[in-house]
Amino acid sequence: MSFENWAAFTAASTILLIIPGPTILLVVSYALGQGWRTALPMAVGVALGDFTAMTLSMLGIGALLAASAGVFTILKLIGAGYLIYLGVKLFRAGGTLKAEPRTDAVSSAKMMAHAWLVTALNPKSITFFVAFLPQFLDRHADFRTQMLIFETTFLALAFANAFGYAVIAARARNVVRNPKAIRIFNRTGGTLLVGAGIATVAMRSRQLMS
Repeated sequence: MSFENWAAFTAASTILLIIPGPTILLVVSYALGQGWRTALPMAVGVALGDFTAMTLSMLGIGALLAASAGVFTILKLIGAGYLIYLGVKLFRAGGTLKAEPRTDAVSSAKMMAHAWLVTALNPKSITFFVAFLPQFLDRHADFRTQMLIFETTFLALAFANAFGYAVIAARARNVVRNPKAIRIFNRTGGTLLVGAGIATVAMRSRQLMS
């Protein structure tokens, strides 16, 4: 795997993680209600949840990759279409972050478990990884090495993102509820998703024509 491929994955993952989703809504809800002490357990829970969903997705992708090049190509094209669909949907989303403060007293362990469950058991997470990851995989390189690198990179980014959202929500509540900021996140992320999908289709078309 080339450095350029890893850098592209890192850049895309960073932008996509910043976009508020169900997991971030949960993180912000706890932080708004209980302050900065929620940052570490929630960030750990999110990272563990992403690890679970990403590992399941990678194992499935690995099985398809081992089956045949044709099946893997079909998966990439289906994934590209799904990314375009998600991008359009995200671009058209509103600019509000509907996160109500959670004031119920719970332990750090329970907060971490809650974040893990919401992240890992969301079917959309696994579907997203199945669509997203093949765009950066090199089927001629060692799959396990790529899996380790991509997972380590994504989990580090996911932890930092969740931790950052929790701290910001606890200290600067108006920032995470700013419609303009959320709208920018959504439109930027939507554009990137659509671009990734189109780039994949274009790349595959050139390969077929050559």
